[in-house]
Amino acid sequence: MKPSAELEAPTDRKRKRAARQPSPEDTRKQKTLQSLFTNQQKPHSNPTVNSPSSKRHRTDLGPPSTPPRALPKSAMYSFPSRSPASKGSNGVIDLTNGSPPVSPQARRVGGRSGLNPHIGAKKLVVKNLKTNNTWDSKAYLEKIWGQLDAALAIIFKDGKEGFSREDLYRGVENVCRQGGARTLFERLDGRCRQHIERDMRDPLLEKSGADNVTLLKAVLAEWARWKEQMVTIRAVYFFLDRSYLLSSSKPTLSELIPQLFREIVFSHELLTSKIVDGSCDLVASERTTQNSYDDSLFRQAVDMFHELQVYTSSFEPRFLGTTQKYVAEWSDEQIAERTVPEFVAIAEKFIATEMTRCEDYALDASTRRDLLALLEDHFVTRKETDLTEYEPLAKLLDKSQLSELTALYALLNRRRIGNKLRPAFERWVDETGTSVVFGKEDDMVISLLSLKRRLDLVWKTAFMRDEQLGHGLRETFEMFMNKTKKGEATWGTDNTKVGEMIAKYVDQLLRGGAKAIPDILTARRASSITGPAPGLQLERITTAEGAIDENNEEEDLDEDSEINLQLDQVLDLFRFVHGKAVFEAFYKKDLARRLLMARSASADAERSMLTRLKTECGSGFTQNLEQMFKDVELAREELQSYKQRLEDRIGYEKGKGVDLSVNILSAAAWPTYPDIPVVVPSNVKRAIDDFELHYKSKHTGRKLDWKHALAHCQMRANFKKGAKELVVSCFQAVVLLLFNNVADDEHLTYNHILTESGLPEAEVKRTLQSLACAKLRPLTKHPRGRDVNETDTFTLNSDFSHPKYRVKINQVQLKETKEENKETHIRVAEDRNFECQAAIVRILKSRKTIGHPELVSETIKATMSRGVLAVGDIKRNIERLIEKDYMEREEDGRYSYIA
Repeated sequence: MKPSAELEAPTDRKRKRAARQPSPEDTRKQKTLQSLFTNQQKPHSNPTVNSPSSKRHRTDLGPPSTPPRALPKSAMYSFPSRSPASKGSNGVIDLTNGSPPVSPQARRVGGRSGLNPHIGAKKLVVKNLKTNNTWDSKAYLEKIWGQLDAALAIIFKDGKEGFSREDLYRGVENVCRQGGARTLFERLDGRCRQHIERDMRDPLLEKSGADNVTLLKAVLAEWARWKEQMVTIRAVYFFLDRSYLLSSSKPTLSELIPQLFREIVFSHELLTSKIVDGSCDLVASERTTQNSYDDSLFRQAVDMFHELQVYTSSFEPRFLGTTQKYVAEWSDEQIAERTVPEFVAIAEKFIATEMTRCEDYALDASTRRDLLALLEDHFVTRKETDLTEYEPLAKLLDKSQLSELTALYALLNRRRIGNKLRPAFERWVDETGTSVVFGKEDDMVISLLSLKRRLDLVWKTAFMRDEQLGHGLRETFEMFMNKTKKGEATWGTDNTKVGEMIAKYVDQLLRGGAKAIPDILTARRASSITGPAPGLQLERITTAEGAIDENNEEEDLDEDSEINLQLDQVLDLFRFVHGKAVFEAFYKKDLARRLLMARSASADAERSMLTRLKTECGSGFTQNLEQMFKDVELAREELQSYKQRLEDRIGYEKGKGVDLSVNILSAAAWPTYPDIPVVVPSNVKRAIDDFELHYKSKHTGRKLDWKHALAHCQMRANFKKGAKELVVSCFQAVVLLLFNNVADDEHLTYNHILTESGLPEAEVKRTLQSLACAKLRPLTKHPRGRDVNETDTFTLNSDFSHPKYRVKINQVQLKETKEENKETHIRVAEDRNFECQAAIVRILKSRKTIGHPELVSETIKATMSRGVLAVGDIKRNIERLIEKDYMEREEDGRYSYIA
């Protein structure tokens, strides 16, 4: 059906009629419409036409026999006004009055179903299904309210019987459906307010004179009672809550519960402060008396503050205020009465307790944040001066109390001020290190290594690898290790003693191997963190985690790894040393002794140390040291060639020859040794001359200088208790050979030995003292004593015995003497002056002219790796260069280079 396509609106029809004259076809259509309207107004003679069954009956409506008269336009489009149904119409309203009825047959014109555009709408009738009644909603409201009021009276008296919740709920629902929801809520609100004011607030006001905690208990009881009562009330008024309050501006019943109690009870001027103070008094009591408080009461109070929505506005500010007042007084009292470690411990405990309280009782995150900031302000920021003082920190560092140091740094670092310990930490490191550097020489390096290990452990463990504290540690170590003091230890020079002692400690390691490492520094004692205090005996202290049985000394160790670890630690100290020339001089001299005497415990360790020095200082630093190793290798090859020649000679195999070993050294690479005269035995002399002849036959133009002071030998001696093989020095062997073919009771005088040996008097005394006054005595001195005098006599000790066949006699002359030490220091000081002058000349040569302050600064930078001279010494070297015409002073005070 498409009626909209066939019907036209009246306005469209008028417009079309005005545009054209009506055609006969149009006139015929109008007549047809008129006839249709006329037929609908007349009652149908056929009763089946209007019956429902007639809708399905198809009827042909032919044209009327008499053409109907055309209606005027006013009559066609006028409809009678709708009027209400009369009293006798049974409440039926005719919505289509004035419209002509349309029969079903008219809707199917031409056999086509659908709306016929030439037929009007059928008459529609709407019946009013609801009938008016005489119900009085106000009377019903009053009836229900009476029941509700009686039930409320019972509920407010904590009763649960005497009313039916279901009936009351139905009554509330009916009232709400009849539009009485607003009135019902207003009456409920007023009744609840009256109850709270009369039955809750007034009794609480009578108790306002009691202490805060007692009043708090009463308030919490009333609050719990009020919540329990409202559970029943909410069940009764649930329909009111869901249907009216949710969509209105009124508070819901869930919001009404805390709102009424907050407005009437909590907000009362006599109750507010005492309720909040009561909860704060619970915490204050626990803080002051250290006794546990009623945690359930405090928990209930916090929950009430949350539910009343007064936590942030009332409780939190008061709680933080009382806490601040208490902590301010208590922290000042504790810092004055306790030591710093004790204060740190109780401060951390107090903070932990407060944070635990926040978690246990569900205090807001804002409270936790503000409380933590408050505690850190009073315990850390305001106590910064007391916590970072030198004396407390020094006591902790002296005793290596790692746990206390960790706690102190952790407390300070709560406010990111852990680096404030740097001044006190640097001062302690400087004072402790300086006392070691200028203290006992024998234990200097061991003490420095132990101190370095302790401080590294403190920095990594206690100070959490703080960057600024780490910089301070390294800078302070570098400062005190390069302190110099002219005195007897350095023979009046300003050389650093540390470089010398490091070189001697390395010599001790390379000669003795892992056995020479002190127990406090070994890997087995890696848990040792406490080093020797200056002037105190070394102790071995281990932590509980790394405790080792001290009696188990046979534990298998990887000696190479142990030595490499110690060399790395020594190299850490070596990096701090500026005057590396002192280390180089003593290391070179000790290396020469080890190579010549074959005293190195490990050739790999020697090469490893040389590689470390080359990496650290460059190839120029180790050039001579590498040459020394090459000389030893070449000498070994030369000696093999010589022995091969001896094997081919007649008589060598008869035992008349001497097993001679010779090391040929280049004078430029090796240290300078003095020539000490000595009368060499004839058989040894022949062997020496034979080797010299062999060497010169292969290398013409070379001169050999024999250094007998560095020689050592093995000789067989017969005693009453058996033959022994003695390992002695060349000078000791010369003296012992004088007792061949001498009776056991025959005495040789000091002067006789002095004359026959050809040794200087000092060497004779030193040699006789090692043979007759030491622990092992192949000779006997008469009279007995520790010193050798010119009047003493000596005999062979025929009763000499030793459990081992091969016996090593103490070689006094192999140890460094004071004269040698003095000579080394003086030579290093002179070399430093020459290096300083060379650096000045290089600077002037590149700059041409330069001022005095700038020249001094550049010279210090250039000579720092080898050892910096004092400013006064640099000035003296400048004057020497001016005297030598390398430079001149201009009129403006600047220096210029003379080409």
